[in-house]
Amino acid sequence: MARILSLGSALQDIYLIDHDDLEPTAIGEESIFGKILVGSKVDIDKLSYEVGGGGVNSAISFARHGHEATLMANIAEDAAGEAILRVLDKEGVDTSFINYTTSKATGSSVILLDSKKGERTILTYRGASTKFDDFKASDLDSIQPDYIYITTMRGDIKTLSKFLEKAHEINAKVMFNPGVKELENSNEILKLLKYVNILLVNKQEAMELVPGKTLEELLYHLRNYSETVIITDGPMGGIATNGEEIYRFGIYEDVKMKDATGAGDAFGSGFLAAIASNKSFRRSLVFASANSTSVVTKIGANKGILNGAEDLHPMPIQKL
Repeated sequence: MARILSLGSALQDIYLIDHDDLEPTAIGEESIFGKILVGSKVDIDKLSYEVGGGGVNSAISFARHGHEATLMANIAEDAAGEAILRVLDKEGVDTSFINYTTSKATGSSVILLDSKKGERTILTYRGASTKFDDFKASDLDSIQPDYIYITTMRGDIKTLSKFLEKAHEINAKVMFNPGVKELENSNEILKLLKYVNILLVNKQEAMELVPGKTLEELLYHLRNYSETVIITDGPMGGIATNGEEIYRFGIYEDVKMKDATGAGDAFGSGFLAAIASNKSFRRSLVFASANSTSVVTKIGANKGILNGAEDLHPMPIQKL
């Protein structure tokens, strides 16, 4: 068992689920939820209250895997914040380093979900999860994590830098899954990758960091910045290296998708959960893919998270 700290957002997800009124309509190469008219009233088939956010989803994944999971996030003392705490307590996540803000409400998302195809549009109020400058890197001395899993910090490079430097000081390993706001400062992120042990990005994100068009080209460049690099490419799978091995992998299983929310978080946290349990690099990639696949078969960003005890079937994965 490892001590793993998750840094990231904590949100309440409110699902509006319908089987016909939210059916997507094609507009050129894009699609919209085209059956809702301005000023109309639409009866929704189902309403579901869930919790999510990169910090919450990853912490739940680590806890279910049997690790000592701690979450550092911002919420408010409101109904949404209470809902998040109830779920985290039930999952066994340490919430003693969650900060309470008074200036903004707990972040929330309203997710319009087409139950036929699993397509969704997310309306997000980030609220308390907008800023991270109240996070204290000095808290790492108390937590003493073996690993730190960092999702987006909304482009707060200053706070990110403090945590990465402190992690290096206390010999904690870092897995980093940057978001859009971080990638807007790609030059600064590249400088900080010397402190990152495991980098997870998708193909488009990798192209914003380094030159290259193919997964192989992107991996070749990124491995100069971080020891372990994983680049995902949606239904095409992905490519990964730990400095010694390189694997090209497909998807774990072709399943009917109910909700894609949290799939990326499940892949990243699933990989780290397995690595922290001393699984091989190859096995950890398989578990990450299986964890992500399981999540998309449920409604909610973390309902389908696995616990590591499952029997996994083979999947397309090739050592290069």
